[in-house]
Amino acid sequence: MSEVLINNVLEELGFRYDPNSVYQQTINSVLHAAALLELPHHLQLILAQPKNEIMVHFPVKMDSGRYRLFKGYRVQHNNLLGPFKGGIRYHASVNLDEIKALAAIMTMKCSLLRLPLGGAKGGVQVDPRSISQDELMRLTRRFTTALGDNIGPDYDIPAPDLGTNAQTMAWMADTYMMMSMPSHSARGQSVVTGKPLEFGGSVGRDKATGQGLVFVLEEILPELGLKLETISISLIGFGNVGSWTGRLLCQRGAKLRAVLDHTGAIRSDSGIDAAALTAHVEKTGGVTGFPGADAINEDDFYRTKVDVFIPAALEQMVDLERAKIMDCKVVAEAANAPTTPPGERHLQDRGIPVLPAVLCNAGGVTVSYFEWKQNRQAETWDAETVDAQLKKHMFAAAARVKLAKHRFDCDMRTAAYVAALESIGRVYRLRGIFP
Repeated sequence: MSEVLINNVLEELGFRYDPNSVYQQTINSVLHAAALLELPHHLQLILAQPKNEIMVHFPVKMDSGRYRLFKGYRVQHNNLLGPFKGGIRYHASVNLDEIKALAAIMTMKCSLLRLPLGGAKGGVQVDPRSISQDELMRLTRRFTTALGDNIGPDYDIPAPDLGTNAQTMAWMADTYMMMSMPSHSARGQSVVTGKPLEFGGSVGRDKATGQGLVFVLEEILPELGLKLETISISLIGFGNVGSWTGRLLCQRGAKLRAVLDHTGAIRSDSGIDAAALTAHVEKTGGVTGFPGADAINEDDFYRTKVDVFIPAALEQMVDLERAKIMDCKVVAEAANAPTTPPGERHLQDRGIPVLPAVLCNAGGVTVSYFEWKQNRQAETWDAETVDAQLKKHMFAAAARVKLAKHRFDCDMRTAAYVAALESIGRVYRLRGIFP
């Protein structure tokens, strides 16, 4: 019955079936959970498409003196619960389908964590490593200008994502503040989160996604017969999220056995020093050549036996072929949508639970919310307060997912969406549809 309802919604909206569409894969999961909850048909229609899809083209003067035209996106999926919220990514493969999927995930993530925020995502088609720092600044300022009133501290609040960082957010905030009316400039700082500490950022924001994942594992692993202090792990990606996840888990006693990134793969059966690897990556740009581990090929990375396999890079990294050779007990998604539906089904058939990104990597948006709140209230929280509040939110969200899993006898991803949609459904019932 659920599949029939999903197909009816997609057909009514004119979707053309594309098995490789990450957006359709995401919406299928959302609609499956909506069908279990018996959400009204009109709410399923609303949630199946973003509220706004913004595409901009803008010129940037390069260091050579010539101009390049760049394509940027901002997709605003749903703001029922509060202002739109979501990251900005700079990557050569950025496209509308991907950004739409990530915006929908953000809606679910904010609802699951019970944050007063909606879901959005943005990006620019660019390899940030291929241009200079000055070019990156001019690109960021032009992109912010092109977005104009489509972002704002009361309407849509961007944050860092893949290929962007605190410096990027500082440029965005400064540009927005220069564009704002004088009476608005004082609160313009809160137009973005993930800023440098000196410019209104929050302590703990740089490690937030990794820290949130650690809290989720702390809450869920005991039910799976695993202890955080004794697990072995492998990581796809060793950027901000991957490196913090590795360091924080190793500090708790976990053993990091293998890492894969865009430069290659490494493994050490005795354990990789995550702090030393972080320093190596900051110096060289990738894990290749790290003296504390052996170089291996990609297939051997996926075959490495670990307790917890953590994809922390791009979407759709765990497909069916890779799932077939993985040797792990749990998959914890630190990246957004890293597991394809066929890959996830194969893992589930093998009895390997997949802890979904909508729960596992929600620490980033949660601390972003803390930063936005601090900016709006002219407060500064200490590290202990941030960590304590983050742990409270992540434990509560994990408990909601576990409860939904038992209630509906479903997988963890469906349970996470059910727990998120319950809140959204209640608010829609209260507010109704205008007019």
